[in-house]
Amino acid sequence: MTTPQPASNHDHDEASHDHAGNHQAGRHYHHHKQVVTRTNARRISFVFFLTAGYALIQAIGGWLSGSLALIADSGHMVSDAAALLLALIAYRIAERPADGTRTYGFHRVRVLAALANGVALLLLVIWVIREAIERMHAPSEILAGPMLVVAVIGLVVNVAGACVLWSGSKGDSNLRGALLHVLGDLLGSVAAIAAAAGILLTGWVVLDPLLSIFVALLIVRSAWGLVRDAIQVLLQAVPRGLDALAVEMGLAQLSEIAEAGHFHAWTLADNSIIATVHVSPAYGVDPLALPPLVSSWLREHYAIDHVTVQVDPPGQLDREHR
Repeated sequence: MTTPQPASNHDHDEASHDHAGNHQAGRHYHHHKQVVTRTNARRISFVFFLTAGYALIQAIGGWLSGSLALIADSGHMVSDAAALLLALIAYRIAERPADGTRTYGFHRVRVLAALANGVALLLLVIWVIREAIERMHAPSEILAGPMLVVAVIGLVVNVAGACVLWSGSKGDSNLRGALLHVLGDLLGSVAAIAAAAGILLTGWVVLDPLLSIFVALLIVRSAWGLVRDAIQVLLQAVPRGLDALAVEMGLAQLSEIAEAGHFHAWTLADNSIIATVHVSPAYGVDPLALPPLVSSWLREHYAIDHVTVQVDPPGQLDREHR
């Protein structure tokens, strides 16, 4: 019978990321390199110039027409342009290779960019609502004709930008943050069109701030979701849909495994999940057979693409849980 000895193994999913290992004198070197989609970066770059250019036009149109909906949406687009620029910078930084200090590379810069985008959206919502309340108490004259023209142009620009970003990778949190900004702009343009048409038909200038508040409230949910998800990643919380206890119980039910415990999992960036787990072999099972078995099982059942498995002597995990 083979005497169980502690062992570890790293299993890799080459489709998810490039991971090279080198075993020398008991050392294991890793190169964690995730794919930074250059196509996504080009999409964001195109939308950045589109958004920044129209933001200037919209600001001038809002000032000339006196429309808060246009001014608010212009401010939104300026913040979006800044957010898109931040996303582009994040892509550039994320392309840098891992080093001896940052062994997982710089991919969480994209998560930080997504967090910044979400916070910027929430701050913009607060500003828009405050300005709208002030406008409702002190209505001002609005030139609905020019407002309608600028809003229609904005709708065309935002639809084009949303289509470009929508065709990108939905698993990229950085791109998702940029897309949410553009969709918020699109809603702002729709609201501005509705407000302009309503004012032309009824003369009710209060429609402008009312629709501005409506758009702001629509943005809140998406922005908060972006902030919440980024914070979860930075806190190294267990990825959504993953139950650590259920994973341990599932592993313990395999015939080759006597015990399983100390399961930890976290998101590196976007959909890349990293996990560690301790297992003990069943009677007569070669402990060296467990790491590839556990890694394969976790990848198949939970799409975990990088697993570190430690094999402990039988009974050790049970004693630790007492």
